[in-house]
Amino acid sequence: MTTTLPYLSLAIWTPILFGLLILACGNDRNPNIVRGIALIGALIGFALTLPLYTGFDAAAHGMQFVEKIDWIARFNVQYSLGIDGISIWFVLLTSFITVIVITSAWEVIETHVAQYMASFLILSGLMIGVFCALDGLLFYIFFEATLIPMYVIIGVWGGPNRVYAAFKFFLYTLLGSLLTLVAFIYLYRESGTFDILGWHNLALTRKEQILIFFAFLTAFAVKVPMWPVHTWLPDAHVEAPTGGSVVLAAIMLKLGAYGFLRFSLPITPDASHELSGLMIMLSLIAVVYIGLVALVQADMKKLVAYSSIAHMGFVTLGFFIFNTLGTEGAIVQMISHGFISGAMFLCIGVLYDRVHSRQIADYGGVVNTMPKFAALAVFFAMANCGLPATSGFVGEFMVILGGVEYNFWIGLLAATTLIFGAAYSLWMIKRVIFGAVKHDHVAALTDLSCRELVMLALLAIAVLAMGIYPFPFTEVMHVSVSDLLKHVATSKL
Repeated sequence: MTTTLPYLSLAIWTPILFGLLILACGNDRNPNIVRGIALIGALIGFALTLPLYTGFDAAAHGMQFVEKIDWIARFNVQYSLGIDGISIWFVLLTSFITVIVITSAWEVIETHVAQYMASFLILSGLMIGVFCALDGLLFYIFFEATLIPMYVIIGVWGGPNRVYAAFKFFLYTLLGSLLTLVAFIYLYRESGTFDILGWHNLALTRKEQILIFFAFLTAFAVKVPMWPVHTWLPDAHVEAPTGGSVVLAAIMLKLGAYGFLRFSLPITPDASHELSGLMIMLSLIAVVYIGLVALVQADMKKLVAYSSIAHMGFVTLGFFIFNTLGTEGAIVQMISHGFISGAMFLCIGVLYDRVHSRQIADYGGVVNTMPKFAALAVFFAMANCGLPATSGFVGEFMVILGGVEYNFWIGLLAATTLIFGAAYSLWMIKRVIFGAVKHDHVAALTDLSCRELVMLALLAIAVLAMGIYPFPFTEVMHVSVSDLLKHVATSKL
């Protein structure tokens, strides 16, 4: 679909321009004005993504809302944008989460407010750019540029070890992406273009496919993150401010998973099939082993961080079993994880803003002083376990069914995530929320403010709506997933 209105460019550049405006004009002498402008920018950005869904043709094949302008003619580089049924939900999710993050920081961030708000708005535009880019060089620029605002967010507004966590995050993700750039240059030499859809049709030899697959893997596995290159994520989450943790879990982890769908599977289909055993093994290790690691965490943020790794292992498993249920379930799981993990980090942030501790042992009996908060926290924990009628159940159930279709034992191992997820989520909730009040600072807690209630309620509605009626989500992606699987099933050798 081609449209006269550049909705994708507007969705990318509107939050970036608002961020630059805030940087240019905002300072700590007028924080409320800065917050207001940031919220307006986030809301406009979200509003601009809604026509992408209302105008999307779920029955059409190929890219829609396409924009294409010559950029660097000498190297056949184009400013080329477009979305399909796979990428559309991540654009909407990014703009929605940006509104939530800006709202969550309204009263919490008191210094360098303009820089904080601008960082998230610019990051939002860059991440939407990743999901929309149809030119390899443009994708790489957006993909790498997302590191800069997140590095600043962790390094400036993070915890006591923020510098270490920021450097670790930056170096892991930057170094992992260098081989991907080499692969892009090689594909350009072979095809004479940076057009990603053109790369999908390249006839590559087995050796070329395997080398390119591993080049992509170094970037996307770190970003997901997959075991064993996951160690940067718990440190980044623990040290990041609440908004940083929300964006990391809800959106940035999805950039790597999206890379597998847009690059690894369609460009190197034979290598993807040949190395699927390796990918399934790494995914199952993340599901089982990381789930056990989450059980022993004393820090709430670190527990949810490890939970994210386990759930993203479910996503990569769904990709490499090469059936419709598995792939669509993995995409649904990515969207659901964006809602649920973001909500859980916000809940931890609500407690941290009041007590300034993330240690589970410092709480107990929170339900006695914060009943509204407790109800929502328990709901999100249940969704994280995969409770039926929540979004967490839909994606996991689809991947498990796809896993059983592929191999019964793989499906059985994947199903253990429901057990481990219930164990670590409910164990945390039991110690934090229920029981008698153990500490004076818990007895002094105040329940959710109107602002906090609204942002958590919006996420709860999204989780419940997706869990009760997932059809609008799966309907949009079905044609694109079918086309992808048909393409991957066709050998290039």
